[in-house]
Amino acid sequence: MIKHRLAIKAPLGEPFAAGFSAAWATACAIACARFVTAVAMIGALFPITGAQPAIAATPPAAADTAKPVIVVLGDSLSAEYGLPRDTGWVALMRERLANKRIDYTVANASISGDTTSGGLARLPLVMQRLKPSIVIVELGANDALRGVPLTTTESNLRAIIAQIRKGNAKPMLVGMYVPPNYGLDYTQQFHGLYGHLSKELHVPLVPFLLAGLTDKPELFQSDQIHPTQQAQPLLLDNVWPTLKPLLAGGAQH
Repeated sequence: MIKHRLAIKAPLGEPFAAGFSAAWATACAIACARFVTAVAMIGALFPITGAQPAIAATPPAAADTAKPVIVVLGDSLSAEYGLPRDTGWVALMRERLANKRIDYTVANASISGDTTSGGLARLPLVMQRLKPSIVIVELGANDALRGVPLTTTESNLRAIIAQIRKGNAKPMLVGMYVPPNYGLDYTQQFHGLYGHLSKELHVPLVPFLLAGLTDKPELFQSDQIHPTQQAQPLLLDNVWPTLKPLLAGGAQH
């Protein structure tokens, strides 16, 4: 059994669960107010800071458009929430690809507080504008913390995967755990749906984005929800083994 501050058996119990839910609810409320603006801004490949949508309004250079594109469709765990600009795991992935001379452009289409419904709603514009080769889907935690029915979350993820494939891109799922706010059965079933979809739909899966941070409170920000800047390389290391086999289409030098 995984033990960590976001796990099924989080050691801090009910007070932690309540605080966790409240903190995420605040982040979600802020993000919802920005959603309409965020959708209008989709159309370029470079991230901006923190809780803002991680897509800038300036189009990429022509040289970049010739490269295959990796899109990260995520929430605050991918949107550099509470971090300095270009220090999150998505930015580090861009650096690693460059250092390994693997020619991909990385577009961070993550918005703090986003849900699978939000991701599904904005995905068509992301696919149309960015024409990605790979889409990493890091969504679902906010669904659980809002008590969204698992059937709805699963249906949204299925639709997201279908849209990605319809756009001739490769989908990749990132799994999550949530605290036991809604009961042990819910949290187990929530995490299990990622593995179920991965097997049924043959989608590569990162089992748990925050693996390795389980008993390290110093690697979380003061809200004890979002990883610190120092933790971001660990997040990338969790994603990389699943991503690497998908990179065959990118030119290596």
